[in-house]
Amino acid sequence: MPPFSDIQTLPPELITRLTTLGFTTMTPIQAQAIEPILAGRDVVAQSQTGSGKTLAFGIGCTVAARMEVREPETLIITPTWELAEQIATQLRSVAAYRPNLKIVTLSGGVPLRGQAETIARGVQIVIGTPGRLMDHLGKGTLDLSSVKRLVLDEADRMLEMGFAEDIGRIARQIPAGRQTLLFSATFPEGVEKLRTTLLRDPLTIAVETDSPVQIRESIIVTSDKDETLRRIIDHHRPESLLIFCTTKADTIALAQKLDQAGHSVTELHGDLDQRQRQEAVIAFGNGSRRIMVATDVASRGLDISGIDLVVNYDLPSDPAIYTHRIGRTGRAGEAGKAISLRAPYEKAKAQAVAPDAIESSSDTGQRVSRYRMVSTRETLCINGGKRHKLRPGDLVGTLSKGIGIDAGQIGDITIAETISYVALDVDVISKALSGLERTRIKKKRYKGWVLGN
Repeated sequence: MPPFSDIQTLPPELITRLTTLGFTTMTPIQAQAIEPILAGRDVVAQSQTGSGKTLAFGIGCTVAARMEVREPETLIITPTWELAEQIATQLRSVAAYRPNLKIVTLSGGVPLRGQAETIARGVQIVIGTPGRLMDHLGKGTLDLSSVKRLVLDEADRMLEMGFAEDIGRIARQIPAGRQTLLFSATFPEGVEKLRTTLLRDPLTIAVETDSPVQIRESIIVTSDKDETLRRIIDHHRPESLLIFCTTKADTIALAQKLDQAGHSVTELHGDLDQRQRQEAVIAFGNGSRRIMVATDVASRGLDISGIDLVVNYDLPSDPAIYTHRIGRTGRAGEAGKAISLRAPYEKAKAQAVAPDAIESSSDTGQRVSRYRMVSTRETLCINGGKRHKLRPGDLVGTLSKGIGIDAGQIGDITIAETISYVALDVDVISKALSGLERTRIKKKRYKGWVLGN
């Protein structure tokens, strides 16, 4: 594929930034979409998760942003908080060459007031979920009259979640002369309707991935899902395991069973507030929790590398949901495994949802030795974040030079608005906590605690 430097209209500083981040050549969706987006063309793109679409529209949004404008010029609508945060993280990283560019995420689970204050201070790019955007519009805390670019990401998922009317109401608040970009993995009737009503003479792009996804799919017929799941963990001994349940109640119950069995587990479902969901994703992503049990809130927008096994504790009813669930593994060219559990009476459902999966009966032989998925890391929380101008380098310097923790014992670092999260080896957590009590970070003292405690 061609390099980003082939696009003559990209600023040299952006090319340098992309190279620093490891982006040198474009993916197919980027090669076809970036130049039309930069030219102001409406675009409809069919592209799967992981194809590079966020960078495709993100480059256009960051390049076109005018720093002197304090009202939103770009609005990106996405179905879930997780995906909104994922998009914001990548856009902020790419736009680091424009340090004054302001990007805000608007989603539920946190007070409107804090978000409204951020908007009032001036912002160029808004990334939000439909429900929370409607809340701000209803309160008069968000003005879309200056928006010049509207991006609908994961459009099919938003329609599945019942956001069609909200999307229409939001779009009517934006000037008609805007540029509209629509990205969707599939194109059911509802997405076609959005295309007809919201876009003007769009360029249509359909991208098929060149490299086949390497996911080995199988279905196990069982009348005892809990016992079969135990055997799967014993046999496969995964480094990280993502388990999908259909309901929130089953998700909570299964997570409790796995915790009681000695596994390092977290849960993700719609009853959690935004901070709880954020911390669940962080803990699973940095390895301090090795199992995540989730509803379909995690079937899209969960971009975590290294998930080597996905288990469908419950089979979904929709083949598209099945595809998105198992797509959390086998990413970035890595091989993955997906195992679905089905009751004996669910044969027709399994054939409709996963026709290519290999089916077998549950092993009734002797139980193998118990394997517990216990993490060697914990997540240290520090009560300071972006609002306090903290950066990963500040935390690494304090922990290593100030407190004496070896750099090899420090894992992933996530800086949120008011809290920072640092993955540390379990045996240095106590040292880090006591060290924070007597050590300053950028001349200020911060409190620390262990996530979940």
